Amino acid sequence: MKKFSIIFALLFIPFLVFAEGSLINHSDSNIKFFLETELGTTGIQYHTITIGDAGTADTFNFVTEGGQEILYPFERFNLGMTIKNHHRISFLYQPLEVVTESVFEEDRTIDGVTFTAGTEMEMTYSFPFYRITYAYDFFAEDNIDLGLGAALQLRNASIIFKQLNGEQMTVSQNLGLVPALNFIGAYRFNNRFYLSTDITGSYASSAFFNGADFEFAGSLLDASLRTGYTLKNNIDLFLNLRFIGGSASGTSGYDRNNWTDSDSPTTSNYLATTNLSFGLTVR
Repeated sequence: MKKFSIIFALLFIPFLVFAEGSLINHSDSNIKFFLETELGTTGIQYHTITIGDAGTADTFNFVTEGGQEILYPFERFNLGMTIKNHHRISFLYQPLEVVTESVFEEDRTIDGVTFTAGTEMEMTYSFPFYRITYAYDFFAEDNIDLGLGAALQLRNASIIFKQLNGEQMTVSQNLGLVPALNFIGAYRFNNRFYLSTDITGSYASSAFFNGADFEFAGSLLDASLRTGYTLKNNIDLFLNLRFIGGSASGTSGYDRNNWTDSDSPTTSNYLATTNLSFGLTVR
C-alpha cells in the first residue's frame, strides 16, 4: 500500500504546475469527489493486552515488553464525495500492523499459554480498519466547514504470540462493527492556507450500546489536527497530527466457533498512538 501512495503522489506532481481547475470534478457539479492519501510515522505511547481471567492471565505491555517502543510507518487512504456542498460521504482504509520480536525476561501467561522467561518470541498486532462516514456540513461557504455525522467502522483484528522455535503459539482474531460519531471543522484563509480537524469517536459501556446481550465496554478515538495549502488546481498539500486510540474490556458471551478465537472469553486491550504524516488531497 505504501508503494501505491508514492505512485499516487508522483502521478499528480506534474499537474501541480500545468493543470488548471479541478482534475476530477466539474466546477458546476452538485456531486464532487475527493481522493486522499497520507504517509508518515506512528509512535505507540501505550499498549497493553490481557487475555484470560484475572489471577490466571498476565497483562502484557507491548511497549515495554514487546518491542513497540520505536517508530513505525503510517499510511492512510480516503475516498469520498460531497453532495450539494453539505453532505459529505467518505470511505476510509487504515492499515495497522506491527510485528516485533523480543526475549521474555519474565514468565507471561496469555490466553492460557505460559511463555517462560528466556523464550524468544514474535508478536503480531494487526488491527486494520475500514470506515464509512457521513457528515452534514452546516455551512455552504467555501472557506468554512462545520459538520456533524456518524460513522460505521469495521475492525479486523488479529493478535498472535508465538515462539520463534515454533513450540507454542496463541492466536486471537475478531471481526466486528463499531458505530461512532463524527465531527469536522475547517477554516480557509484566502481560500488557500487552511486549518482543519476531523474527529471520530465512540464510547459504549453497556450491552444496549454494544448491540450484544452481554456487558462489554469499548472506546474509539481518531482525532486529527491539520494544516495545509490549496494549490490553484484544487490539490491540497498538508501536514497532519493524529491521535488514534481505543479500548475493549469485558467477557464475551458469544460461542467459540473458530479455532482462531481466544480460548478465554475475557479480554482487555488498550491502545494509544500518535501519528505525524504528510498528505495529498485531490478535489
